[in-house]
Amino acid sequence: MPRVGGSTPRTGIPLNDSAFPAFDAATVPPRPPLPGEGGPASTAGADVPAVTGEHNAIREQWRAKRDEIESHVSQARDHFDQANERIKQRTGRNLILAIVIGVAFGAALVASLLFVKWLFIPIALAAGLLATYELSRALRAGGRRVDVVPQLIAGAGVLLAGASRELWLSWVVLIVAVAFIAVWRMVAQMVVKDGRTYGDVLADIIVGAFVQIYVPFLTSVALILLGREHGEWWVLSFVAIAVAADTFAYAAGLAFGRHPMAPRISPKKTWEGFAGAVLGSLLVGVLLAMFLLELEWWCGLILGAVILISATLGDLGESMLKRDLGIKDMSSWLPGHGGLLDRLDSILPSTVPALALSFLLSPWMVS
Repeated sequence: MPRVGGSTPRTGIPLNDSAFPAFDAATVPPRPPLPGEGGPASTAGADVPAVTGEHNAIREQWRAKRDEIESHVSQARDHFDQANERIKQRTGRNLILAIVIGVAFGAALVASLLFVKWLFIPIALAAGLLATYELSRALRAGGRRVDVVPQLIAGAGVLLAGASRELWLSWVVLIVAVAFIAVWRMVAQMVVKDGRTYGDVLADIIVGAFVQIYVPFLTSVALILLGREHGEWWVLSFVAIAVAADTFAYAAGLAFGRHPMAPRISPKKTWEGFAGAVLGSLLVGVLLAMFLLELEWWCGLILGAVILISATLGDLGESMLKRDLGIKDMSSWLPGHGGLLDRLDSILPSTVPALALSFLLSPWMVS
């Protein structure tokens, strides 16, 4: 082939000199076989489907186990909801909310008494004022002329007197508070002039005085008890016994209740429930007397029995009051419980016997 433009013809002979040695194909390593072509690689590739199958089987087992657990949880939830609905139909209470709110309230109360007992004072002041407001509103809804703002002012004075730890001062402030409520009601009636009879006005004054005695004064007695030596343990003890009586009565009545205790006052209270309250209050009373108050065991029986009586009478008394007013609960502030006073109905009347027993039983403390 002739030259074109001075170029050197291509001969097809590879370069072979010291700079470019000849290519030896024998020095190139062989290509590794692909899966399925034989050799060790083909054997490892054959195990891949088996390993994948095992993983799929394990995954299916976990999925089946998870579905089974979810099914059990769903069934348990359904059973619990059905049981809660039956309890709600029988007692008129939402069990879950009642437990949650009760535990939260009890935890705050116990924490204040165990760690810094004077933290109980603002709790008692707030509870006393809220219960006073609640009761005043309920009585007004029932047709009584109860002045809410004067009740709160007078109640605050009675509660603060109790915080001073002087019983005589609480009595003096209570008398002043009742007089203040009576004068306010008479003046308000003269201003309104709506034709209300003398008997109705007198009944309004008596009801107003009852509010001050029932809520602020009884709450102030608990504050006086708190101010005594080891008073926080006495407050914790009588509250725990009252709560135990209520709880055991609720559980026993729910499980075994057949015979109504006071059907015209509280149809859902039964003698079986009262038996549970007796057992719970005496048991808790003995335990608290021995391990918290450092009293003889028989002092715990006295404490439990006395608080049981006062708590039961307080519960029945509030039920009678609500029946007279034509209401089921004092309010709806505490879901699952009703109103605040619905939870304090057994505790407030127990403050007076608890204070008296703290004087009578203290000489029997184990030294």
